[in-house]
Amino acid sequence: MAPKKRKADEEPVELTTKTSSTARVTRSSTRGANGSILADSMAVVLPTQVPKKTHKKGKASTTEEKISKLGVSSKTIVIEHCKQCNSFKTRAMQVKTGLENGVADIQVLVNPAKPRRGCFEIRVEGGEKFISLLEMKRPFAPMKALDMVKVIEDIVDKIK
Repeated sequence: MAPKKRKADEEPVELTTKTSSTARVTRSSTRGANGSILADSMAVVLPTQVPKKTHKKGKASTTEEKISKLGVSSKTIVIEHCKQCNSFKTRAMQVKTGLENGVADIQVLVNPAKPRRGCFEIRVEGGEKFISLLEMKRPFAPMKALDMVKVIEDIVDKIK
């Protein structure tokens, strides 16, 4: 059986005990006997107004914009790898560290845009492609057959 409803002119019954650090404030407990809101018992927190972010139309930052912001005039190598399998990522990181150690003035970008499926590609920004393995199916045999140390050496030689 449901409990009886309280009348509006009765004081609210508190079921919880108040502690000195936390006091529970409900909508019904902030109203006085005549239905007016008690200002001292209710803390009003107004949210600060945050300006809305405006979105630019078109592409969000391209790699050329990223390079121009950095002010670097070195060569940029793009490594595009699929996110489907971790073997793509490990090979991409291996190539990135090898190129950064092998060539002094180089910038290596890994997946600057959304990568294609089954893709492992190493290229100069807007130019020559060193390796392009596209639309590979599992178990990614063409990529796993590559000797990554030799590939890194060949790319460093071509850059220099």
